[in-house]
Amino acid sequence: MASKNMNYLWSDRKRYLGMPLSFTRYALSEDRLFLSVGLLSLRDDELLLYRVRDINTKRTLWQRIFGVGTVTIMSSDTTQPTLILKNIKDPLGVKELIHQQVEKQKIKRRVRVNEVATIDPDDFDDLDPDDDI
Repeated sequence: MASKNMNYLWSDRKRYLGMPLSFTRYALSEDRLFLSVGLLSLRDDELLLYRVRDINTKRTLWQRIFGVGTVTIMSSDTTQPTLILKNIKDPLGVKELIHQQVEKQKIKRRVRVNEVATIDPDDFDDLDPDDDI
């Protein structure tokens, strides 16, 4: 994790049978999402929230039975384009919290995401070739 002194908005561990028995830890600060994996050898990753493109959740039957779910975050980050928060408590609440922080960071940094629409050539079949598009 980043620092013991950092103020986290949310933190959890990957859970097994609903219990936090793993060495995979997640945390959310105001501007970053952290992933830390390992006991003796640690791997730490972080994702800047303004780079998040999409967030979704998945809850299988077994996850619902144990009160957990998976949140998947897709981003424009080159080293960590997809970050999966697996088997966390309250996945829908966590998704909403991350979404709110992402929007705050994009506004703060004045980041605009342009969506690219694909054009189907068949859409232009009814157009008159003399008309300007």
